[in-house]
Amino acid sequence: MTIWVLLAVLGAAFLHALWNALIKIGTSRLGAMLILSVAEIPIGLAIALPRPAMLTEAWPWAIAAGCTHFFYKTFLTFAYDRGDLSRVYPIARGAAPMVVALVGAAFLSDDITAPQYAGIALLAAGIALMARGVFTDGESRRLLPFALGSAAATAAYTLIDGLGARVSGDAITYVAWVFVLDGLIFTTGTLALRGWRVLPWQPRAWAVGTFASAASYGAYAISIWAMTVAPIAVVAALRETSILFAVLIGWLVFGERMTRDKALAALMIVAGVIVTRL
Repeated sequence: MTIWVLLAVLGAAFLHALWNALIKIGTSRLGAMLILSVAEIPIGLAIALPRPAMLTEAWPWAIAAGCTHFFYKTFLTFAYDRGDLSRVYPIARGAAPMVVALVGAAFLSDDITAPQYAGIALLAAGIALMARGVFTDGESRRLLPFALGSAAATAAYTLIDGLGARVSGDAITYVAWVFVLDGLIFTTGTLALRGWRVLPWQPRAWAVGTFASAASYGAYAISIWAMTVAPIAVVAALRETSILFAVLIGWLVFGERMTRDKALAALMIVAGVIVTRL
C-alpha cells in the first residue's frame, strides 16, 4: 500500500466520522438524518443511471438493504439524541463487525481463526468498557439499546450487501441503487410516521445535511477504490480508525467529556476490529 492510498483510506475514515458528527449539529437529529437521506437519492441516481443495469436477482437484496438502513438510521438518530458522539459511535461501529463475524461463522461458510476469536474478545471487552462508562459517568442509559440496535442493523445490512453485490453484476451499481432505495424508504417512512413537521426548512440545515450525505458516499467510494489497489483486509481494518476520529471530534469539537476509560475503550475497539479483519 502506497502512502497516497493510506492517506486516502484515512480520509475516508475521517469522512465517515464527520458525517456522523454533522448529524449532531442543530436541534433535530432526525431532521438532519432526513435531509441526508433526501440528498442520497440524486447522488445514487447520478451514479447508477450511467452504469450498466443491475441484474434482476439483486433487486430483492437491494430492497432488503434499503429497509434495513431505515432501522439503522432510526436507531442511530435516537442514540445521538441521548448520548455523546464519542460514546455512541464506538459502540455502534465496533459491535457490528463482531456480530457479522459471529453470524458468518454460524450461518455462512466462514471459518473464524484463532486471531479473529481474540479480536472478537477484544471487541467485546472494549464495548463493555465503553458501555460501563455510561453508568459511571452519569450519562443517559437509554443510549445503549439504540446504539446496539444500530450495530445490529449495520451487521444485517453488511451481510445483505455482501450477498447482494455478489449477484448484482456490478457492485458499484448495486451500492448506488441501495443509496437511492435507502433515501426513498427512510424519507417516506419517516414522513409517514412523524409528519412533515420533522423536516427542517432552514437553508443551513439543508447545506449541512447535503454535505453529510456527500461525505457518506465519499467515505464509501474511497474505500471501494482503495480495495482495488490495495489488500482488502488492510483497507477494511484501516477504515475503522473512524472510531478514533469520532472520539476526537466529540472531545475537541463538541466538548464531550474524555476519560481514561473512554479513551482506552475506543482503542480496544479499534484494535479488536483490526484483528478480526486481518
